[in-house]
Amino acid sequence: MAPVLRTPAPFAGFTVVLAIMAIPLAAQAADWRLTPTVGASATYSDNANQSATNPEDALILSVTPGFTLRSSGSRRVQATLQYGLSAVERFGNNESSDLNHNLNAVGKAELVEDFLFIDGNARISQELISLLGSPADADINSSNRATVGTYSISPYIQKRLGSFANTLVRYTASGAIFENDVAAQSASNSLTAELNSGPRFNDVSWGLDYSIRKTQNENAADTTFERAGAQLGYALTRKFRVFGTVGKDRNDYLSASGTDGSSYSLGFGWSPTRRTSVEASAGERYFGRTFSFSGNHRTRRSQWTVRYSEDVSDISQQLLDQTSSLYFACSTVPHFPPAADLADLPPPNCSGPYPAGMLASVFTRLYGYSSVDLVALGFPTSIANGIYVIKSLTAGVSWNIGRLDLGLSAQDTTRLYQMLADAQDHIQGVTGSVSYRLSPKTTARSSLSLTRNSLDSLVAAGPAREDDLLSFDLGLNHRFAETLNGALTFRHTQRDSNAANSDYDENSLTATVNMRF
Repeated sequence: MAPVLRTPAPFAGFTVVLAIMAIPLAAQAADWRLTPTVGASATYSDNANQSATNPEDALILSVTPGFTLRSSGSRRVQATLQYGLSAVERFGNNESSDLNHNLNAVGKAELVEDFLFIDGNARISQELISLLGSPADADINSSNRATVGTYSISPYIQKRLGSFANTLVRYTASGAIFENDVAAQSASNSLTAELNSGPRFNDVSWGLDYSIRKTQNENAADTTFERAGAQLGYALTRKFRVFGTVGKDRNDYLSASGTDGSSYSLGFGWSPTRRTSVEASAGERYFGRTFSFSGNHRTRRSQWTVRYSEDVSDISQQLLDQTSSLYFACSTVPHFPPAADLADLPPPNCSGPYPAGMLASVFTRLYGYSSVDLVALGFPTSIANGIYVIKSLTAGVSWNIGRLDLGLSAQDTTRLYQMLADAQDHIQGVTGSVSYRLSPKTTARSSLSLTRNSLDSLVAAGPAREDDLLSFDLGLNHRFAETLNGALTFRHTQRDSNAANSDYDENSLTATVNMRF
């Protein structure tokens, strides 16, 4: 493995931009579409500091110039990059100002036809530091937000070996940088290799895989994750198949329990129609019993999805996984599961696909959503230190009935911290939303989000904590012109907590306007 290079925090923005721009510069020439943008917002809040005992009125003004750069006209180069710089000024008892950088980028290129490829992604955003602090956006209250940068560059070889097998060998250099050392800055090198059965095998499928990831963490212990595995499947019918896997983990990280061991799983896949598919498996790894499930069903007017998974991760890898995921922006809730590729066709009444961070920006701009709402839509919720087993369930359904769009999504995520003997935090949330197109240019919408955050005493560093968060909003969106959009949103937020002086209520009114050139 190549040595891991430490990336100083002051160069975070420069590093992530180079990471994503290296893709198109190294590939076949493509046409590029540059779209400058500018947005402005004004928010009045009657409790801008989310305080139980000393609420403060505030007026928050922000302006965000930026741009979106997209590739077009080339099958071999697909990339999109969005950058915005938000200048925030707060007026009230606690007057303050901030400059927030936001970058969302993802790209891929075919360097040598049908052989050598390269992927990349990068993100700079303001993430929630703790589940115990203010859940507000950085524009409203930056006390519990930190700027985080992640990047990944991944060249790989993908080759078909006749009809016998398909092979993939991938190298990835990635990293994460955290403002004010709220988590360990990290740089990783990883190598993965796969060999899977080709079209010669009809009813039988097989595969071999190997991966290793070495990470250097600043002011924290380094980690190594190494895994080898094999899989075998058999199609009992055209619609039903069974499969099994075996594997071996050899890891090195700080843990109160074991880090090595054998694994196995057994499962099935069922696809009764082109619009319906289900896959489930159960097994065991060194950290305990494991389960996975995914299901998708689409009708002419609705889309139903559910996904459950269990794995070992850390905050850097979790953020990188989010950055590399692509989503469609629909009028109600994001499309689940994430899109598999930049070229995927969008579902009905949806646009995209977008990188996860860009999706958050699209929803905030067009529909008045906040990062609090996006928590319930399956995005990472707070920065954490150390290695944890993450068990994550996301589910979503959306309906389109003429002018009416309805959405319902749910999330249940548990993180079991290995160095703290499986101490855990647990986030459960459900969001319902409705939007109605009053005219071709005007849409009324509303959403209700309920989230419960539970932390045991070790994670809370004190008595066990349980917070219930409620967010209700009512808004109106209007397209003034082809390139000019605006929104007016009222939001009520409240927190009920078992901790003293942690309850609060907040009402806010936000007006936004956004223009592209």
